[in-house]
Amino acid sequence: MRGARHVLSLLVMLAACLPDPARAQLESAVMPGPVIAGHAKLEGECRNCHVPFDKAAQDRLCLDCHKPVAADVAGATGFHGRLRPQPCRACHTEHKGRSMNIAAFDPEKLDHGRTDFVLRDAHVRVECKACHKPPAKFRAAPGTCASCHAKDDKHKGALGNACADCHTEARWKDVRFDHGRTRFALAGKHVTTACTACHRNPDFKSTPGTCAQCHQKDDRHKGRFGAKCESCHDAQSWKASAFDHDRSTHFALRFKHRTARCEACHTGTLYRDRTDTACVSCHRKDDKHRGNLGPQCGDCHGEADWKRPKFDHAKTRFPLTGKHVDTECKLCHRDVASFRDTPGTCVACHRKADTHKGRYGERCDTCHVDTSWKHIRFAHDRDTKWPLKGAHRTTRCDACHTGVLFRDKASTDCLACHRKDDKHLGQLGPACASCHVESTWKQVAAFDHNRTRFALVGRHAGVECKACHATPAFKDAKTDCLSCHRKDDRHRGGLGADCALCHNARDWRAWDFDHARRTKFVLDGGHARIRCDACHRPGTDPRLPAACGVCHEKDDVHEGRFGRACERCHETTRFDRIRPGMGRGARP
Repeated sequence: MRGARHVLSLLVMLAACLPDPARAQLESAVMPGPVIAGHAKLEGECRNCHVPFDKAAQDRLCLDCHKPVAADVAGATGFHGRLRPQPCRACHTEHKGRSMNIAAFDPEKLDHGRTDFVLRDAHVRVECKACHKPPAKFRAAPGTCASCHAKDDKHKGALGNACADCHTEARWKDVRFDHGRTRFALAGKHVTTACTACHRNPDFKSTPGTCAQCHQKDDRHKGRFGAKCESCHDAQSWKASAFDHDRSTHFALRFKHRTARCEACHTGTLYRDRTDTACVSCHRKDDKHRGNLGPQCGDCHGEADWKRPKFDHAKTRFPLTGKHVDTECKLCHRDVASFRDTPGTCVACHRKADTHKGRYGERCDTCHVDTSWKHIRFAHDRDTKWPLKGAHRTTRCDACHTGVLFRDKASTDCLACHRKDDKHLGQLGPACASCHVESTWKQVAAFDHNRTRFALVGRHAGVECKACHATPAFKDAKTDCLSCHRKDDRHRGGLGADCALCHNARDWRAWDFDHARRTKFVLDGGHARIRCDACHRPGTDPRLPAACGVCHEKDDVHEGRFGRACERCHETTRFDRIRPGMGRGARP
């Protein structure tokens, strides 16, 4: 048997290398038997169902063709989706001949609970063929009640296909229905009313659901209060009215409104013509203000008596305080019909008392109080973002506020007033307070030079300002070293202007340039003792090339024939010394 398997494996490997016609003949020769009629069209190509050397891949190829079964397996639905995982060939064996039924099973032994339709009650006793009718597949059997019980449907399909919502599987005539789950829950006398009194035809959904449709003869309002009878009446007794106007509407009835008849306000159809709750809709003839104060009459008038007003002036835009409390209403409100036209600014009444002649605007209450016009309450430190300090405290208001107070905003930067005192010609910006103090302009506060682009360290900290800043135009001062130390530069500019690369601010003579770490040219041998200006000559680029021939061209006895990389043979201790192993070189 093992030898036969080896032979079969060799044949499969050979087939993979052959052209299609030859491979088909070889596969037919080794095929164990014909496939069923349904798979006959796939028989000519073994790879339709088999993957060489991979049995597990066969199930994937089966499901690629049998997509409904694949969907059941993926979704864990249907008979195949509820089986324990196993290869397809465990139940469906191929190559048994064209007429072989590879999907045969015993219906008597089938567990119907593994399908999408579990059999219960009367369905257990129904014969399989009553639902599973050839030639349709078993999975194609109908799953809805109406598909089998259409002849039993007294509603003629009007209630849809969800028969199980009311009928049970034990017996079709047994009905379980909760009327409370409908749009019309039964309460009061409706519970004992016969079903046929409302449902007069099998189409239950067309049954009327409004009170007026059944109780038209009982409506004493003749339809004028609409069809929502349940707003006032209940199902327990038609004659009793349970409507509470205070609780059920947005308009509670108080005082005289409580004794008024309903028809006095509800003149139209109740739920079609909405009753206006504005006072003027009923009291327009009583409005002495001729509509100028709007429809909210209740803000001043009460429901107990229209002629006795209740008005809280504090709820207006002008609450009465101070001497305004004792002022007569007619002094400000000179026209009863137009209270809203009454001016609300101070100058409207106190223009003659304005000593500023209108230049400080109309907001007199910013400084003055209503207890006494002469009393001032304005505090510049508290009421503005610019507290007055030093000499500013004794300065007159008009010195800074030159325009209209609330229209022309006074600038808070120093230069707005002190431009003529600025010796720096605007170079240092408007933040004069960084150096100057408010007690006197000439007194200068301590200046932190470290907050500039040139921090003072070392000996720079003790140098006088004028040594670098020749004029008050401080920003004109140079920041490069040579601007001040050109006379100290012994290299005469040969090493560039960035003196700080070697020198530091502690002492000009203290320098700490590390040639090996900060350049690509390590000074060793004879180079360690040579002076800087021997290589870095005045007037040349301090960034010298590192090639030996640049400096030792006159020492090159080879006249350039060996290139400029002299260090390959020569040592840096002495140019005429040759590295070991390089042969003897000519002495200069």
